[in-house]
Amino acid sequence: MKSPASLPAADQALADALLHGAGPAQRRSLAKIITLLESTRADHRTRADELLNALLPASGRSFRLGISGVPGVGKSTFIEALGLFLIERGHRVAVLAVDPSSSISGGSILGDKTRMERLSVHERAFIRPSPAAGNLGGVAEKTRESMLVCEAAGFDTVIVETVGVGQSETAVAGMTDMFVLMQLPNAGDDLQAIKKGVMELADLVLINKADLDEAAATRARAQITSALRLFGPHAQAAAQVLQLSALKGSGLETFWRAVSTFRDQRRAGGQLVQRRRQQDRAWMWERVEAGLRQRFRQHPAVRTALPGFIDDVEGGRLAASVAARRLLDLMN
Repeated sequence: MKSPASLPAADQALADALLHGAGPAQRRSLAKIITLLESTRADHRTRADELLNALLPASGRSFRLGISGVPGVGKSTFIEALGLFLIERGHRVAVLAVDPSSSISGGSILGDKTRMERLSVHERAFIRPSPAAGNLGGVAEKTRESMLVCEAAGFDTVIVETVGVGQSETAVAGMTDMFVLMQLPNAGDDLQAIKKGVMELADLVLINKADLDEAAATRARAQITSALRLFGPHAQAAAQVLQLSALKGSGLETFWRAVSTFRDQRRAGGQLVQRRRQQDRAWMWERVEAGLRQRFRQHPAVRTALPGFIDDVEGGRLAASVAARRLLDLMN
């Protein structure tokens, strides 16, 4: 692994500004490095890889909090309230996003920083919209790398937001230390609408907008707690269910106390380190598989022969498994 001293001069300056700078200078270097990470140019990717490796020893010291919920649940309001709450207590907060739809819609979450206008301008906060990579794997890769750079810059709390659709929740749960699922007060009235797989990912369920209908929120809390005991991730210790009002700022103390207890218990028991090791190993293999798939599709012999193989498979003249093996043989 290259040391920071072996970087080209321009990239060394970026790394130094990120690691030792402060205020606007550090924020500029952070934004420039993330832009390099998100670039599709080969020369940018090479520079980004060297920078990422150079910054790696300074990363890993934050608490990584994943937050998901259906549109309208109040994620932006909650994240801004939580971010300001943490900053008041001396923390530095980075907010990132995983949203594979952003390349189509123009950015459905975090696309407009005015939704978090107070947090976005705070010198102890950093907000980055979702990279428009066009597919979940690409978006998740860029967000993971951005998270490491934010940690190297000294942000001790990294919040990763995702919209509650598709497989994005699984991606975020796979890169964070704790995964929080946000629900509306009426969620308890229709538990079937909550995907079982997503509930199994949750380390904590948060019922927002409890002030709108306290009775419904209390009912939802009881019903979700009961459901989590049946299929939650912690059969012996079901995920906690809390209720709050992000708009009014009520319940933030209780929420952060629960997060801190979760973090401290898992750090003391070694589960936090083990979870990150498993995530890093899974991330490596995921990127290997994605890279092999890309190289396969770009191989000249494969590109030439592929239309004919597809035609033969669809026409019933060649078994799909045989076609796959013959296509792979073309790469030898």
